[in-house]
Amino acid sequence: MVERRGRVASEQMAEPEKHGLTLPPPRPLDAIDRDILQMLQADGRASIRSVAERVHVSRANAYARINRLVEDGVIRGFGARVDHERAGQGTSAYITLKIVQNSWRTVREQLRVLPGASHIALVGGDFDVLLLVHTPDNRALRELVLTRLQAIPEVLSTRTLLVFEEEDLEPES
Repeated sequence: MVERRGRVASEQMAEPEKHGLTLPPPRPLDAIDRDILQMLQADGRASIRSVAERVHVSRANAYARINRLVEDGVIRGFGARVDHERAGQGTSAYITLKIVQNSWRTVREQLRVLPGASHIALVGGDFDVLLLVHTPDNRALRELVLTRLQAIPEVLSTRTLLVFEEEDLEPES
């Protein structure tokens, strides 16, 4: 499955347009596809055999369906769900940014390489960008906001929302 494709394929799955790949138009998912997705979200390391057994199809059918979901860009990659606090990243914050109009692509590229950046979204409303970060402590968070973020020329202002508690709503394995 994905293991044979290696790291390059995983990176291409995550950002097909960045690697010159074009995705086919979206197609509807049937009940079996949705069951496969639910199972892989709960356990991304599930074997083809166990997926096939759980959704009541042959291994060849399960393999073909998973590959199609990957190639269609429905499955963007496989990864681990991390407990950030146990991984030494005990401080989390949402940071809102107001940016210069039409600078999203430039800002996004700079945000992608920030240490601890976990999620980036272009949004509508009182601010333009919502950024989720995980840092070791408040000192590192302050350094990230005051030194790294505010040094980006297209960032007009920031507001930091400290996370007191969080819960991952994705299925548990």
